[in-house]
Amino acid sequence: MTSLADLSATGPITVIGGGPAGSVMATLLAGQGLDVTLFESRPDLRRVDIDAGRSINLALAERGIVALRHIGVMDRIDAIAIPMAGRMIHVEGERSFQPYGSRAHEVIYSVSRTDLNAILLDAAEATGRVDLRFEQRLRGVDFDQRTLHLTDEADDDRPLEAPFGVLFGADGTNSPVRDATLAVNGGALVDAPLSHGYKELEIPPGADGDFQLDPNALHIWPRGQFMLIALANPEGDFTVTLFLPNQPDLTDDAHHPGGSFAELDSAEAVESFFAREFPDFVPLVPDLTKQFFANPQGRLSTIRTTGWSHGAQSVILGDAAHAIVPFHGQGMIAALESAMVLDRTLRQSPTDVAAAFAAFEANRKPDTDAIADMALDNYIEMRSGVVDPDYLIKRELALELERRWPDHISPRYGMVMFSSIPCSAVQARAAEQGRILTELTAGADSIDDIDWARAETLVEALTPLADL
Repeated sequence: MTSLADLSATGPITVIGGGPAGSVMATLLAGQGLDVTLFESRPDLRRVDIDAGRSINLALAERGIVALRHIGVMDRIDAIAIPMAGRMIHVEGERSFQPYGSRAHEVIYSVSRTDLNAILLDAAEATGRVDLRFEQRLRGVDFDQRTLHLTDEADDDRPLEAPFGVLFGADGTNSPVRDATLAVNGGALVDAPLSHGYKELEIPPGADGDFQLDPNALHIWPRGQFMLIALANPEGDFTVTLFLPNQPDLTDDAHHPGGSFAELDSAEAVESFFAREFPDFVPLVPDLTKQFFANPQGRLSTIRTTGWSHGAQSVILGDAAHAIVPFHGQGMIAALESAMVLDRTLRQSPTDVAAAFAAFEANRKPDTDAIADMALDNYIEMRSGVVDPDYLIKRELALELERRWPDHISPRYGMVMFSSIPCSAVQARAAEQGRILTELTAGADSIDDIDWARAETLVEALTPLADL
């Protein structure tokens, strides 16, 4: 059995990936008194603009705040975060507001991915123990020699070699650390691409420099098989994302002309599509067509893996281990939560790194699988459920039940976003609560028709939320 301190004698404690997961993991390892080398393939985003067209603003909620508070950066995050109290639904030129929860503090925060990442890199650097190396891309891992093969992106891909003692792979969905780890441990990867992609746009500030929409809401234009969303930035603009099928479904009678990226292949097609589907959005973006063709089309996928580690030599976390679609705002948050769980597990088994890595996967994977499932479910809710009468009465009832019995019931969204209940427990509890909502709303036109005596019996039979 060996500790991280022992293994550091065989080579540096190394993190691959300078995104949120890697930056926080490096900071946490430094907090254990370890010197860390972090390799990032991209330039330093604090000095170079590298994310145009692919940011998908982050929705920061309680699970992520716990991690950010733990490493002492929430004061800086507060300065760039815009609170959102609910969803603003845009349908047929009308707007309706749906609050996220029943309590004043139940808000989520719109945060720029780049600004957040910059703060996290600063935090890692400020420990005095993290050596940040940018534009150095991992190409291969030699576990026998404990050697990394890299190229220097700033020097014509000049080959580099670097030793390592323990390797932490926080290098995203295309992780070389994951590929190398699975190759030696016999693990498996399942990549389930969504048949929908995304494209980012921007609503600029108005002529007066102010927001053109309410900044304290997540704006959604739900259209059944696709949707548009917008999140505010502190500068007065909005990051907008169009989620749309990649290819037309010609077998679907409800298919909208132009309702796929493949069909939006000309300026005329784009203009016609937006004018028909999002007429109140078009005047907000004077250069809509130019933006559409300038920005890349992104891929959406769920990645699940088994075999997150190789002995005491390597471990993966974040998108490398459990990438999810962005429809619950939990991808980055799940990565931060995983970094916290891994740090805690290492502290609990300080003399047996291999056992800690194995325990990390065993304990964490049920929760990352659960949030992956719930993120997929939430896409359907956002693009169509938010205007479905059955959904709306159940949602209203769930909030009323929470007001009456707050210790026993909370909507699934609230449990995910405003609590630290393990996601696997949230998923199971949400299914149980869903059966109650279905029973109580059967035949009801509004919550005035609910049998409240029956509701009390069903809700109070549930395990208290504090015990989940």
